[in-house]
Amino acid sequence: MADALILDKPRSPRRPAARRSNFELYSWLFMRISGLALIILVLGHLLIMNILDGGVHRINWGFVAGRWASPFWQFWDLAMLWLAEIHGGNGLRTIIDDYARKDSTRFWLKMLLYVSMVLILAVGTMVIFTFDPEMPAS
Repeated sequence: MADALILDKPRSPRRPAARRSNFELYSWLFMRISGLALIILVLGHLLIMNILDGGVHRINWGFVAGRWASPFWQFWDLAMLWLAEIHGGNGLRTIIDDYARKDSTRFWLKMLLYVSMVLILAVGTMVIFTFDPEMPAS
């Protein structure tokens, strides 16, 4: 008889909550880790390209060809490209979620963002891996 008199708490859910994903948590964590990695990659890039051994005056076709002949520098530039693109895209996704009021506007802005991210990553990756150092400079 005592069990029949127990009432649910006000505004308590009548059914179990839907299972939520941890996407936003992983997104937040990725932003912190990729930000730290980007600081190292970009500062290293700026130091090597702009300060050491004569600075920007030595950068030409031959310099880039020699640099990208090494798998280490290909990986360095590829990591910088991918991390910067995904880091920035994730930040823009958050801004779209915060400021786009209509669901349809939010959807199309995100689609535009995702398509542009894929295109930039594809073209940038293709340039890094298909760069031909034997091609004559114009």
